[in-house]
Amino acid sequence: MLGCIFQYFYTSFLRFWLKWLLRQLTGKCELQRICAGYKPGAERTARAEYSLESSKRKVLRASVNAEEDAVEDYVEKIIKEKNVKEQKDPMFKKNLNLCLLQITGYKNLYLCVEQLRKEVFDSEKEEHEKMLLKLWDLLMPSTTLESRVTKQWGDIGFQGDDPKTDFRGMGMLGLTNLVFFSENYTEAARQVLSHANHPNLGYSYAIVGINLTEMAYSLLKSGALKPHFYNSVEGSTQMKHFHQLYCYLAYEFNKFWIQEEPESIMEFNLYREKFHEKVKRLLLDPDVTLILNLDSTN
Repeated sequence: MLGCIFQYFYTSFLRFWLKWLLRQLTGKCELQRICAGYKPGAERTARAEYSLESSKRKVLRASVNAEEDAVEDYVEKIIKEKNVKEQKDPMFKKNLNLCLLQITGYKNLYLCVEQLRKEVFDSEKEEHEKMLLKLWDLLMPSTTLESRVTKQWGDIGFQGDDPKTDFRGMGMLGLTNLVFFSENYTEAARQVLSHANHPNLGYSYAIVGINLTEMAYSLLKSGALKPHFYNSVEGSTQMKHFHQLYCYLAYEFNKFWIQEEPESIMEFNLYREKFHEKVKRLLLDPDVTLILNLDSTN
């Protein structure tokens, strides 16, 4: 209760006067102090984001929702609005532009991911069918698919004879992630599939992959992935960066599953949640980067 009261008092009154006092003492606005006082990465960008969103000035609040091609214009507006003397702080414009690209890039990435998630797999669409068949060819290059609807799909971890029913919930996002991993890290994906087909420690490769897509999506939606993307992407985050994050999860979950040695696939939800908590703990580190590191131990 006392914490809530202090937070309200701080945000409503104290923060304004503290910012005013520091500007008088340093000659710099809060955004200038943030950009100059922190190295590029999650901590600086997160502080800049909070400052912009908490501002009483409309143009500053609006800047965090700008399209990528409007970021430079908003930087100019902010410089004018805050009366920043560029000759006294020549790096401010560049640093603020980078922060704003990361902030708006994350928001726009979520919109793109959500759009792909809502796109339902349609077997009547040629591009959807081609992508599904490409997944088979990448993972099972020496085995010919006997027909489009076949029990063979179980060999790469789908539940039924027709994989289209397994994409519900994650839509084309789930399939796109599976294909991206198989296409860009082919040997690693095949190795993970081999482990998934282990007689004792196996799991449904494709189904688990779609489940991990849901994990990545929920982390993105909650904002938990901001430290990772703010540290690992210098500029605006793109869809490929989300797919790469999925690759990290798929590879690391496989290692985690093997190390934990569950008694059966019936314990999947338990170990999935343990892995989820492990990832969330990693994301609490302000210097975190969840980058796929291929090694010889898996």
